[in-house]
Amino acid sequence: MSGTLVLVRHGQSDWNLKNLFTGWRDPELTPLGIQEAETGGQALAETGIKFDIAFTSALKRAQDTLKIVLDKVGQPGLETIRDEALNERDYGDLSGLNKDDAREKWGEEQVHIWRRSYDVPPPGGESLRDTGARVWPYYMTEILPRVLRGETVLVAAHGNSLRSLVMVLDRLSKEEILKLNLATGVPMVYKLNADTTVASKVVLGDMSGAH
Repeated sequence: MSGTLVLVRHGQSDWNLKNLFTGWRDPELTPLGIQEAETGGQALAETGIKFDIAFTSALKRAQDTLKIVLDKVGQPGLETIRDEALNERDYGDLSGLNKDDAREKWGEEQVHIWRRSYDVPPPGGESLRDTGARVWPYYMTEILPRVLRGETVLVAAHGNSLRSLVMVLDRLSKEEILKLNLATGVPMVYKLNADTTVASKVVLGDMSGAH
């Protein structure tokens, strides 16, 4: 019997609030971000789910979200593996810039291409394809084998590292994944078949607030 994979994007960070490109920078969660993580954790707790192991990135906003979720499901001491393979997309020279300031510097169209194309990276940074190129092997070697053994695995990470995973799980095209935004703090619960395909997917929460 294959297991369960739960993906959670971190709650709102201070830089999300300030409309800054964050990438590998390491801001804190906002009070709203903490609340989003608590809401997501509570939604998981209400399903009665129990995890065997958790994975998160090397960045604090994902780690703090994970801690809040694990507290809510009553597993505060769960074994956790942190790896920068799950980090947010690296925005390179855009990191720390206000998105409006970036548009003034490089132009609306160029910034839109960097943000929304699949394989055009910003200067010094990663495209979504580049992000997937480090997330996918990590998933295949470290996370997927545990799920296939029947374990229940929690991954708390970032909008783009999780989008690259969802692209594979949901079999989305390059065009489809670019239109997908993952809501902060909203758990996605996947049950996998033995052949690694998705048996079912449940999103625990209201997606109307997705951003």
